Order: sequence, then C-alpha cells, then structure tokens
Amino acid sequence: MIKLEHIFKWYTVGGSRSFILKDIHLEIDQGDFVSIMGPSGSGKSTLLNVIGLLDEPNEGTYHFMGEDVLAMKQKKRTALFQSHMGYVFQSYHLIDELTVYENIETPLIYKNLSGKERKAIVGDLLDRFGIVGKKDLFPAQLSGGQQQVVGIARALAASPKLLLADEPTGNLNSRQGEEIMQLFKQLNEDGVTIIQVTHSEKNAEYGKRIIHMLDGQLKIGKPEA
Repeated sequence: MIKLEHIFKWYTVGGSRSFILKDIHLEIDQGDFVSIMGPSGSGKSTLLNVIGLLDEPNEGTYHFMGEDVLAMKQKKRTALFQSHMGYVFQSYHLIDELTVYENIETPLIYKNLSGKERKAIVGDLLDRFGIVGKKDLFPAQLSGGQQQVVGIARALAASPKLLLADEPTGNLNSRQGEEIMQLFKQLNEDGVTIIQVTHSEKNAEYGKRIIHMLDGQLKIGKPEA
C-alpha cells in the first residue's frame, strides 16, 4: 500500500542542512497497524505528514497504492487524500466557524453523496461517539477532549482506507483514550490500515508493528508478545 524509499527532509539554516528525515525506507501493507514512537524532535510527525500528503520531502520516492505520489499534480494528490485517507491531528484542526455536525460532515462533501446519505453517516458518528447533544456547538464551546473526539469522528466520516493519527489520545482522559484505541483496533480488524504516532507504550502495543525513530531515522522493532 505504502512504499517510501530514500526519503530525506531538511531545512537549510545558515547555509547548512538541518535534517528532519534521513534516508527513510518504509513499506506498509494494506491492513497493517503501525505505531511510530520516539522522542520529541525525532521526525515522527513530519514522517506522518509526508505519508498523509501534507508535507513533501526534499528527496526520495513515495508510492501509495501503486501510484507515484510525488510525480502527481497537487489537484490529484488532494483527491487521493480525500478519497483514501483520514487524519487525526494532535491539535484538532477543526474549523472554528462550523458546528460539530458541519465539521464531521466536511469530508463527505467531496464525495458523491446525497444530503440524506451524509446525514445518516454523521448521525451514526455522533451517536457512536456520544456527542449527539454537542452537534450544534462550535469548537470553542468544547473541551480539548471533546474537540479531539470530534476530530476522530471527522477522520472516520469518509470511511478511509488509511487512518493517520498523531497522538490520537493525547487530550483524552484514560477512559476515553482506551475507548478510542479499542475503536482503532476494531477498524483495523475491519481492514483499515492505521499509522499512529504516540508517546504511550500502552497505545503503541495496539499496533502490529512498532517503529522507533531517533534523529530522523527509523529503527524497526516489534511489540512484545
């Protein structure tokens, strides 16, 4: 599903390169569940953003579902993201001017769905996450944990083949966090490929593979049995 080869990402500071990603090679199969761990500044979120088409490497190749992503025009890349990927951001990225209902509905507007179909999908997600009573509120009226739950519901709205999650439980209490990880586990069993960045060893162990990052490089390992 995903193949990254010789991925480099750097910023030029004072005439010299400061590397964020160094010679990344990574393959992820359909149906995999990968946890990426590492200290702050190790390049975890940048790698996730490259996979999620939100950032572009300076060098390397990226194939997604057999297509050369970096050779695509921006419009096609955007369409690929909207069709196949869901993204749970650490800082929510909800649209302040839209209600909870409208935020969750946003990814569905790009699909060829009727208003009735969109309403049914959003209604199901509101119910599943226990936020029916919040549907007409705006993000500023929600707690951090509630905003994170809305962000996760929005990421799932379009039934993505690939779910990318950057610290998905970072703003949730332990009970909510456990529920979200159980949901991810179920989604993965249903065939959704998941890549999560996490500091939590407990959350990482939900993955089928754990990848450690240090100084922009990968160190591959497996969760203990």
